[in-house]
Amino acid sequence: KSDTAAETEAIRKASMDAGAYDAVVSNHWAEGGKGAEALGRAVIAACEAGKSEDFRYLYDLDLPIRTKIEIISKEIYGADGVDFSDVAEQQMSQYESSGFGKLPICIAKTQYSFSCDAAAKGVPTGFRIFVREIRSCVGAGFLYPICGDIMTIPGLPTRPGFYDVDIDCETGAVIGLF
Repeated sequence: KSDTAAETEAIRKASMDAGAYDAVVSNHWAEGGKGAEALGRAVIAACEAGKSEDFRYLYDLDLPIRTKIEIISKEIYGADGVDFSDVAEQQMSQYESSGFGKLPICIAKTQYSFSCDAAAKGVPTGFRIFVREIRSCVGAGFLYPICGDIMTIPGLPTRPGFYDVDIDCETGAVIGLF
């Protein structure tokens, strides 16, 4: 709301200089879908400009679920290894025997660290990823291991944000949203 055109352009230039395909303003948080239109168009343009034949997964989709999770954990997060709960072991076996073993993997873990420990900031070393369960989004076409102590949607804060939203009776402006 208070960013100047010069500030926005500085961010755009820095993004482009760093290798971004494009950088656009998106204020979906204020305008809903209309506020994300420019972002949507930029994503479509980037996808159309890219060569789909150059896309590849980090791993071969034919690998077992366990191996795909281990590759992601070691190559992306820098983990020393992966530990699986008994539940996750059973789920991997069930997914593979049901024909879902070739689906790609999207790991759900804390966003605060490469490890599963939200307090381990930066780029920790000497850690293992713990997979407590594996869920499926078969319609969307992927499996997602739940790692460590993480909550999936709704993931709401303990104090809802609506407590801070109000209307300025003099101006009619909504306050407390941003």
